[in-house]
Amino acid sequence: MATLFDPLQLGSLTLANRILMAPMTRARGTREHVPTPMMVEYYAQRASAGLIISEAIGISQQGLGWAYATGLWSEAQITGWRRITDVVHAAGGRIIAQLWHMGRVVHPSFLDGAQPIGPSVTTAPGLAHTYAGKQPYSQARALPIEEIPLLLADFAQAARNALEAGFDGVQIHAANGYLIDQFLRDSGNFRTDAYGGSIENRARLLREVTETVAGVVGTDRTGVRLTPSSHDQGVRDSDPIPVFTHAARVLSDIGIAHLELREPPFNGTFGVSEYPPSAAVIRQAFHGALILNSDYDMARAQAALASGLADAIAFGRPFISNPQLPDLLKRGLPLRPEDRSTWFTQGEEGYIDYPA
Repeated sequence: MATLFDPLQLGSLTLANRILMAPMTRARGTREHVPTPMMVEYYAQRASAGLIISEAIGISQQGLGWAYATGLWSEAQITGWRRITDVVHAAGGRIIAQLWHMGRVVHPSFLDGAQPIGPSVTTAPGLAHTYAGKQPYSQARALPIEEIPLLLADFAQAARNALEAGFDGVQIHAANGYLIDQFLRDSGNFRTDAYGGSIENRARLLREVTETVAGVVGTDRTGVRLTPSSHDQGVRDSDPIPVFTHAARVLSDIGIAHLELREPPFNGTFGVSEYPPSAAVIRQAFHGALILNSDYDMARAQAALASGLADAIAFGRPFISNPQLPDLLKRGLPLRPEDRSTWFTQGEEGYIDYPA
């Protein structure tokens, strides 16, 4: 029976344990989306994770609409991330880059006033996090078919840049109501071309992005994140199980190394599912390593491994305030709660000041 502290072969990566650090946006970059020295220390402190999945990293300025988040399209950004991967590797850790295109939830203030893109002409609910504070989202324009090769080229270049920056692989962010998720689910994809309508068509962009990225870094260093059961930023599906089991089969056929599912429980402390978790069904459709995430404690995580439902567990918020989380879990020590008021500030407080 596998435990959280057993090694795991994840594609071509050998992980020291099955306690992964989930991707978490923390807004500590510069206004030019360059990683900062503070971020070097943050990731170094958490290098004992079996694998660090980086915070979401924008593949292009078109795809990044979060204040003080980071990107991977400029030399300065690549250099900044290289400093981070170097210290993680020096500490014996492994780290992959989560590649991010936010789609319709990019505010025009990040685009010199241009419209964001989405699968269809829609407007996300709620408010965008901009340098001028919270602002309403703007209507997205439908991504024309002739621009999809440009989008795929941006993903390919970001994957190449991730390798140059020293990452051990990549994870494609296809979750949480961002661009690929917007294409997948029927609440915002009203297209009538090859990228809309049927489940197969709505999953086409996911397939093409994954094939493109895997063609750069290798299937053995490629993963994907999905959120099958939850409602994210106005994105939902009327019948998610067929959609996400099909997506899982597509990804399995491509042969990627891992699939991460973020599925909050009905009584979750951060995000709530609208549907029962689909991990058991997806487990049958996807033949690579399956990683589960959201509201896991030691007991629930170990049960998921013992039952064969998961190969590893990605912990998010516990890693914020407990940099040495694997050691604390192994020793059965209590975990320090995180301070939500410091999640997205630009300072060291609540970021790198937690004592060992």
